[in-house]
Amino acid sequence: MTWINEWPGYCTCICMDTQLKLAAPWEQVKEKLKEANSELTDDDLNYQPGRDQDLLETLARKMNRDVPSIKAWIESVDFTDGIAS
Repeated sequence: MTWINEWPGYCTCICMDTQLKLAAPWEQVKEKLKEANSELTDDDLNYQPGRDQDLLETLARKMNRDVPSIKAWIESVDFTDGIAS
């Protein structure tokens, strides 16, 4: 869940599905992600089950992208066997 301050004293909640849907085990996906982006480290890709949002936010900051695009990228790399970018 992400909160955005639009006006002083008011917050808007933007709810998005941040649960990753992966076909392969995380260790395999992690290696595919490192092949697709050589700047990613094991620390960047540290994943704990149930903590998908933390991983996505970390990668979004590092890659200067938003969380939904990072989620889509991870799932596409998993699905396409590392071909997606």
